[in-house]
Order: sequence, then structure tokens, then C-alpha cells
Amino acid sequence: MLLIMHVGVALASVGYTAYVFFYPSRTKLYSAYVLIAGTLLTGTVLVVQNPAHLPGACSTGLLYIAVMFVGIASIRTKLTRILSE
Repeated sequence: MLLIMHVGVALASVGYTAYVFFYPSRTKLYSAYVLIAGTLLTGTVLVVQNPAHLPGACSTGLLYIAVMFVGIASIRTKLTRILSE
């Protein structure tokens, strides 16, 4: 059950971050942070419960974090430009 929730939250965070890129706001950015934190939290719990899958989980998790970092950085840059106009 936790795995299904983890995958759902991860997919939702990717989709929502893409949405926020096109329609940025500070509130939406904070919501994206919460979804990303939820993904990391559930992923950590899954790794603690089943440490045998650690190498695969870590490589996938690092890729997810990299993609989300680029998305969040792009949103923050875009939002800064919008608010400074």
C-alpha cells in the first residue's frame, strides 16, 4: 500500500511541478515542495522497511531529485522575473 502511495505522490509531484512551471505562484511552489517532501519521506520509509532494494532506490531517487531540482530552480527563476516586473 505504501509503495502505491509513493508512486502516486511521485507522479503527482512531477505533474504538478510541470503545471507550476507554466502557471507559477509562490503558493503553488510551496505545494510542490510538500509533494516532493512526501515522495522523499515515503521512499525513505520503503528503503528502511526493505533495505535489499537500496541501490536501485537510491539511483532512482537521485534521478528524481535532480529532475525536481531543475524544475524547482526554473520555477523560482521564472517567478522572480515575474515578481520583479
